[in-house]
Amino acid sequence: MQIPHDTRRALDVVVALVNTAAEPDQPDGLSDIGALRGFVQEYAISDVGELSARDLAGVRTVRAKFAQVFAAPNPRAASVLINELVATAGTTPQLTDHDGYDWHVHYFAPGASVGDHLAADGGMALAFIVVSGEEERLRRCEAPDCRRAFVDLSRNRSRRYCDSRTCGNRLHVAAYRARRKEADAHPEASEQEQVVHGGEQQQGPDHP
Repeated sequence: MQIPHDTRRALDVVVALVNTAAEPDQPDGLSDIGALRGFVQEYAISDVGELSARDLAGVRTVRAKFAQVFAAPNPRAASVLINELVATAGTTPQLTDHDGYDWHVHYFAPGASVGDHLAADGGMALAFIVVSGEEERLRRCEAPDCRRAFVDLSRNRSRRYCDSRTCGNRLHVAAYRARRKEADAHPEASEQEQVVHGGEQQQGPDHP
């Protein structure tokens, strides 16, 4: 799937923002203004002035809307949420090459709050996904103990985990251990299965 660089970057910010939400085993990643300031700096959110409690509340509201888009049952439901986001943000597309970056489009209005900034750019990035017919790529990790959001950019839409090196490997190891435990608990069944399969393999050349 071909995604413009700016859209890809905006999607990365959307995912990162959604994943700051509190979970049973994870505190809220935007617990205070300091945490919001850290998020803004980490993801190089431009044109952001002094942050306030109002900004924090606004970003949390946008975060909840983004999470609803990931949970939307169909493109129409997602489109309603996205339309609300970009309308509330007062989207104003403008070309810019700030800070040495190549020409790209900012969708947030000049002087917009950080919440409106995120809503506008993130909302338009999500709109691109829906218009492309790729809404099902907005996913949550399938690991039972993980709910992190991610955008599946695999060619065949086969990605299941937020990170194959952590959640994916952890589930594979757990499944392997479960099979070993089952085999240890029922050694007779395991041996019988080996005999059956072994017999089939031996008979293979004489029994087409």
